[in-house]
Amino acid sequence: MKKTTLIMTVVLFLTGNILIAQQVNQFSVKQAVDYGLKNAVQVKNALLDVLIQQQSNRDITSAAFPDIKATGAFTDYLNIPTSLLPGQFFGAPAGTFIPIKFGTKYSASGGVSLNQVLFDGQVFVGLQARKTSIDAREKTTEVTQENIKANIYKIYYQLIVSKTQIDLLNANITRLQKLDHDTREIYKNGFAEKLDIDKLTVQIANIETEKLKALNSIANGYGGLKVLMGMPVKDTLILTDTLSENDIKENILETANYQYSDRKEYQLLELSNKLNTFNIKRYKVSQIPTLNFNANYSKQAQRTSFDFFKRSGDWFTTSFIGFNLNIPIFRGFSTRAKIAGAKLALQQTENQLEAQKISIDNDVAVAKNNFTTAIATMDYQKKNMALAEIVYEQTKKKYEAGTGSSTEINTAQVDLKTAQTNYINARYDAIIARIDLLKATGKLP
Repeated sequence: MKKTTLIMTVVLFLTGNILIAQQVNQFSVKQAVDYGLKNAVQVKNALLDVLIQQQSNRDITSAAFPDIKATGAFTDYLNIPTSLLPGQFFGAPAGTFIPIKFGTKYSASGGVSLNQVLFDGQVFVGLQARKTSIDAREKTTEVTQENIKANIYKIYYQLIVSKTQIDLLNANITRLQKLDHDTREIYKNGFAEKLDIDKLTVQIANIETEKLKALNSIANGYGGLKVLMGMPVKDTLILTDTLSENDIKENILETANYQYSDRKEYQLLELSNKLNTFNIKRYKVSQIPTLNFNANYSKQAQRTSFDFFKRSGDWFTTSFIGFNLNIPIFRGFSTRAKIAGAKLALQQTENQLEAQKISIDNDVAVAKNNFTTAIATMDYQKKNMALAEIVYEQTKKKYEAGTGSSTEINTAQVDLKTAQTNYINARYDAIIARIDLLKATGKLP
C-alpha cells in the first residue's frame, strides 16, 4: 500500500508540473500576429539592431562633447639616469666627458587634460545623420515584421481551412460506411457481389489513411505556426477565428489604388538613399579645416624618499590652454576617391529605387491576376463539388434500386473526392492570393 501510494504521489506531482508548464492559448488571427511580433526571434533581433544603432549614435554624439582625462604617474628609479657632461666644464681636457647623475629616486605627477572639438565638419554631418540611421533600423524591423505577419496569416488561415478538409473526409467516411452497410444487405439478398464489398472496404481504408495523413499535416502546421510565432512547442494553440468565402473576397478591391511609399521595402530604400547622401557630404566636409581647443593642468613632485603624502616638499604646477588647427592640403587623392565612390553608391540606391517601383508594379499585377483566378477557381470548384455530390447521391439511389452498377457508384465516389480535394486546394490558393495582394500593395493589416 505504501509503495502504491508513493507511486501515485509521484505521478500526480509530475502530471501537475506538466499541466503548469503547458499553457493554453486561444488566439484570433490578430492575437496570433501580435504574439508573433513580440516573440518571434527575427523581430527580437531586429529590435536589438535598433538599440545597437542607438548606442552607435551615442558614440557619434560623444565626439561633440569635451574629452576630459585624468592622468597619474609614479616612478621609482632603481638606478638614477646618468648624463655625460663635457669634461672641459670641470677643467678636464677637451673631448672628455664626466658621468653625472641628475634627478631624484622618486618622482610623481598628476594632471587633468581637456580636449573640445570646436569645428569638425564630419562630426556635424554625423550628428545630422543620427535620426536617419535610427529610422533605417526601425524600417528594417518593420520589413521583418511585415514578412512575419504575412506568414502567420497564411499558416493560420490554412489551418482554419484544414478543418473543412477534415469535415469533408469525415463526411466521405460516413457516406461510404453507409454505402458499405447497404451493399452488405444487398449482398445478403444476392443482388451484389463480394467484390463490391471489398472495393468499398478498400475505399474506406484509403480515406481513413488520407484523414490520418491530413491530421498529421495539420499537427505539423500547428508546430510550424508556433515556431514562427516564437511560442513554446509544448504549449497548446487553439485558433478561434473562422474564414468564409466572403471573408476572402471582402474589401479586396480597395487595394486597387496604391502608392510606392506604402511598401516598407521602398521606404527602407529611400532611407538608404538619404544615408548615402550624408556619406557624400561627410567626405566633402572632411576637406574643411578642423579646430580643437585643449587645456591641461598638472602637478609634479620629486623626492629622495617616499614622502609624497606629507606636507613637506613642493608640488610644481604646470598648466596651459591652446588651439589646434588642422588644415588638409593633400591626401594623395584619397578624399576625391571616397567622394566618387559615395556618389556611385548613391547612384546604385537610386537605381534600386527605380527597380523597386517596377518590382512593386509587377507584384501587384501578378497578385491581382492570381487573386482573380483563385476566386474564380474557388467558386467554380465549389459548384463542381456540389454537382459531384448530387451525382453521387443519384448514382447511389440507382445502385440501391438495382438499376446501377458498382462501377458507376465507385466512379461517382472518386469524382466527388476529386472535386472536394480541388475545392480545398482552391480555398488554400485564394487565401494565399489575398494575403499576397494585400502585402504587394502595402496594406496588410
